[in-house]
Amino acid sequence: MKRNDSGLLYGPEDKVSYFQSGLLGLQHVLAMDVYVPPIIIAGLLSMSLAQKTGFLQAAFLACGIGTILQTRYFMKLPVSQGPSFVPIGAVAGVYLANGAANGGMATVLGSLIVGALLLILLGVSGVYQKIINTLVPAIVGGTIITCVGLSLLPSALNDNIFKASGNVNQNIEIAAITALAMLVAITIGIRIPQLQRLFKVSSIIIALIVGTIVASMMGRFDWSAVNNAAWISLPHFTSLHYGIHFSLPTILTFVVIYMVLTTETTGTWFAMSAVVGEKITKKQWNRGIIGEGLSCLFAALLGTTPMTGYSTNAGVVSITGVASKRVFVSAGIWFVVLGFFGKLSAFLSAVPAAVIGGIFSIICVIIMLNGLNVIRNLATDESTIYVLGIPIVLTMAVILLPAKVISETPQMVQYLLGSPITIAALSAIIINLVMGNRKVSESPEDTSEIKPTAVSKEELAESK
Repeated sequence: MKRNDSGLLYGPEDKVSYFQSGLLGLQHVLAMDVYVPPIIIAGLLSMSLAQKTGFLQAAFLACGIGTILQTRYFMKLPVSQGPSFVPIGAVAGVYLANGAANGGMATVLGSLIVGALLLILLGVSGVYQKIINTLVPAIVGGTIITCVGLSLLPSALNDNIFKASGNVNQNIEIAAITALAMLVAITIGIRIPQLQRLFKVSSIIIALIVGTIVASMMGRFDWSAVNNAAWISLPHFTSLHYGIHFSLPTILTFVVIYMVLTTETTGTWFAMSAVVGEKITKKQWNRGIIGEGLSCLFAALLGTTPMTGYSTNAGVVSITGVASKRVFVSAGIWFVVLGFFGKLSAFLSAVPAAVIGGIFSIICVIIMLNGLNVIRNLATDESTIYVLGIPIVLTMAVILLPAKVISETPQMVQYLLGSPITIAALSAIIINLVMGNRKVSESPEDTSEIKPTAVSKEELAESK
């Protein structure tokens, strides 16, 4: 099969059959641990089983709506939306400080709605693109992409494998078998071009199936959760149930949270832009932040946590070579289906964390290398070492920072320290402004010439 100039089997505008796009869309859904933030928040808020189910279903619906809006109408890049880890502490804190079960969620949702509307206004005004163009040249964008992959890797290994529930030795075995299955599938696809569509493109879903089977044989798959789930159900606990209440202090808190989310999302867009080899235009930056605001607005109205662009999908695209927007729209449709299909939601939630970790760890490395590829193609000087190096150090420092130290800082600082990506982005921007060579830096609009995974004519000839 031919590859395009960016080394992809299918570019964003390429058409994929509906059956294949549906299968590949499900692969993206399976690779995203979107159910984790809602489950964590539900636990912190001591939700009942019915509330937890509704909270998770609402998150799936918001993911689907946001993904379709961004991919088809606003950002118009292959982008998937999912619940962010950043607001977890803020949601729990505001909920408990404002009556908990007696009005706490209404205050949370009211603040989320106001923050989402501000994001929409930021895009409509055209200010967002000007901010990005001034503060985030290509060297900073590449650094952010690198730090995105680096910051996710400890979570992939620790949270999903080493510290996940169950026997740690079994977790390592399951993760290793899952990762090996994916690598074998990718190798077959690379070595045998005739089987590329079957194995390389579907490598993640193959790995998930193998990992789940192995976990089930070890008694690590909870089938009871699937058996007890309803086939079809509607989310009952939305803003119509909780109500909406506005509080200025909490609104200001979530404005800060949304700014952090915006930084994370910017890194995701840079990552996907680098993978597909397409520049992000001025209109796309502004439309993208409008889509982000609408995604968060729908999430708040549905009674769940804010959405953000998931960088995981950039790694999936790098591995499979499929960046068709039709696949991402299919992923959005799958999420909507999950919002109503209780059995399927329960099945995905029951997939052992170690299976996800085995795949997620490889995806993180792919994302990190894509960031380094962006920087590799730039003219650099001495300051580049610091623009890239210091954010990497700070990313690892924030990840390894003891929880006791974080808890002793002011609340606003805790929100920032809760997002290594934000710390990395802010430090890269500041260092570049202070030390960067303006003649060397490029704006994010100039990255269209960067083809991080380009192949030679000889390689193209061999792949025919």
